[in-house]
Amino acid sequence: MTLLLFQIGMLCTAVLYQSVEGKRDPVTYCTACRAVVDELLHEIRKVSPSKTIDVGSFRINPDGTQVQNKVPLVKSEVYLTEVLEGICEKMDDYSLYVDPDTKEQSFKRFAPRDNEAFSSVNFNNFQFNPEDSNPLKFACEHVVEENDEEIISLLAKDTENLAEKLCNEVAGFCDGIPHTEL
Repeated sequence: MTLLLFQIGMLCTAVLYQSVEGKRDPVTYCTACRAVVDELLHEIRKVSPSKTIDVGSFRINPDGTQVQNKVPLVKSEVYLTEVLEGICEKMDDYSLYVDPDTKEQSFKRFAPRDNEAFSSVNFNNFQFNPEDSNPLKFACEHVVEENDEEIISLLAKDTENLAEKLCNEVAGFCDGIPHTEL
């Protein structure tokens, strides 16, 4: 009897969870995925290619030697994990953009990075509402959490067209969504 009640309870929980979970906005998740890639590549470009880090085992072999390799810092799991941890904070530099011709909504970067020149951005088409950046930041955290190992793997392999590979082929967030500039 107890087992039957437990099974019924689990079934009800599963049904309720499915109905409460909510749907992802494909444009928001696609934009978040592409923004993650864009921000990661920007962070990687800031690091000198000559910087290396020792990776490998820190065990000492019976003969007293250690097996360690030097790899470029930007391809190390340690560095990439550290960058990924703070990448979603950069979603505050994006805002909802409404195309004046098509009225299509998307998230675009409006703030310049570090020492970059301020490009000519038409701010009339942006909707600056602090509440609007929350869905993008949430989607970013979801993208990173679900795909952190794949992101690190693709970056370590120097994958070409990283945004296309990650967002379309691996994670599937951008299937059927036309590519727009961030």
